[in-house]
Amino acid sequence: MELVSNFAFGVLLVIGIGFFVRNINKLRRNIKLGKSVEISGSSRQRWKNMAIIALGQSKMVTRPIAGILHIIVYIGFIVINIEVLEIVIDGLFGTHRIFSSIGPVYGVLIGTFEIFALLVFVAVVVFWIRRNIIRLQRFMSSEMKGWPKQDGNLILYFEIVLMALFIMMNATDVQFQSMNSGNVISQFVAPWFSGFSAETIHLIERSAWWIHIVGILMFLNYLYWSKHLHILLAFPNTYYANLNPITRL
Repeated sequence: MELVSNFAFGVLLVIGIGFFVRNINKLRRNIKLGKSVEISGSSRQRWKNMAIIALGQSKMVTRPIAGILHIIVYIGFIVINIEVLEIVIDGLFGTHRIFSSIGPVYGVLIGTFEIFALLVFVAVVVFWIRRNIIRLQRFMSSEMKGWPKQDGNLILYFEIVLMALFIMMNATDVQFQSMNSGNVISQFVAPWFSGFSAETIHLIERSAWWIHIVGILMFLNYLYWSKHLHILLAFPNTYYANLNPITRL
């Protein structure tokens, strides 16, 4: 049964990554339709721009509240998805929390992931409220209606579900909870399942684990159709940006 599960995971991973590579190749093909432009200037300055603008999200701080929330979601989502490496190894080889063997460091890492998961969850809920309940003026403009609004909400739903699944996966992992290391958030969720049988708790944990990785692959491939493709393209865009002052004639 375990071999079947490992094989199914491998097939899922190949399909998910295969679609992603196909979409990236489409983007590359479209970009190469443009005219070639010679890239010059300091590579050091280009790396600096990429670090400040793409990674540091410097443009978002012009709106303090939205900027801070956006940075939390962006950095949190990147940090949490480091856990995907362990999920992939466990899924392919039938191991369980393969990195837990590194000792206390593992608890620090997972604890950090859990804190970020909670922060991202809260930030995304606030974003959803701002968009759909408070209805801030900039979200009510004509260009933000229709698909742009639906796309924005879909991204928020993806992130809410993925963060919730991550915490649930940890909360129902009996072995992880027994370690009492790194479960800084999930330890408060674990008691919600105390009335369930061991088999049911294991089933919930496995279901959350599977849906979590499927959700990540779906999110990765959905980006191709979303305006949030900038999550990936911001890095090459800022690196290859024109270094000349915008006022230069």
